[in-house]
Amino acid sequence: MSKKADLEENFVKLFGSISRARILSFLYTFEGQSFYQREIMYETGLALRAVQREIENLTSLGIVKIEKTRNRVYYKINRDSPFFKPFKEIFR
Repeated sequence: MSKKADLEENFVKLFGSISRARILSFLYTFEGQSFYQREIMYETGLALRAVQREIENLTSLGIVKIEKTRNRVYYKINRDSPFFKPFKEIFR
């Protein structure tokens, strides 16, 4: 098994969901940037419903922040979250 596969497997064990692990990994990789749901879907290789479900969970926990611009809704890592620094270290 490759190192990347081992890392992803450990993230799944830690976060309980491949979808949640991939979304967090993606958003922390591009910290400071905002993405809409379909961008997250394409970049993570997840189904739209999985992205919607996990984004809803992560926003309710305050880990992901919602930004509304015109008729679009964007999501990004919430730097004010108490989880920000520990997760940043994990996804580094």
